[in-house]
Amino acid sequence: MTGLWRRPAVLIAITAVLMLAAGGAVGWVAGTSTPANDSVEAGFARDMITHHQQAVDMAMYEWQNGSDETMKAVAYDIATAQSAEMGMYRTWLRQWGAQLSSGEPMAWAGEEHAHDSESNGGLMPGMASDEEMAAFKATTGTDADVMFANLMIDHHIGGVDMAKAALDLSDDPLVADAAQRTITVQQAEIENLEGHRDRILSTIEN
Repeated sequence: MTGLWRRPAVLIAITAVLMLAAGGAVGWVAGTSTPANDSVEAGFARDMITHHQQAVDMAMYEWQNGSDETMKAVAYDIATAQSAEMGMYRTWLRQWGAQLSSGEPMAWAGEEHAHDSESNGGLMPGMASDEEMAAFKATTGTDADVMFANLMIDHHIGGVDMAKAALDLSDDPLVADAAQRTITVQQAEIENLEGHRDRILSTIEN
């Protein structure tokens, strides 16, 4: 049964690896309109690296410390897929001659999205606070399974919001394609995480 549940997530991971290869190839060829260091495109790529890094951290902790085999498999596949995407974004930034890290989160998104970070304590949308991460890493077993699902659902909702902002503000085909894939994949993963979380909670209650 676990293998069956993992297949969609494995396909997501494979897609992410293909995105890395395609992103590098297309970016190398289409060097005529290189985004600047202070562009929407570079800012989005930098912020997504940071955003993804926390997701990988959470997912690997769940994989190592959770108890539900299906949730652990989902976590492993999220870590794999988002690690590949981080590599894709770093490749873009290097090809563009842009910095790999930046200062203010969501600065690229403009004033209309400034509240996205302000309402989250200065963090990017959906990111867990240091206190939330510490509380999560103090859990194991079923508690870790449930808390991982809750944190990752919020994280993905924030990631989708960031991708939608990038779609609104950028006409770069590489960025638009990656942003749309993020929306599609993470919305599907939100539903998947909600389903497994509810299944686990139902088992506990019964």
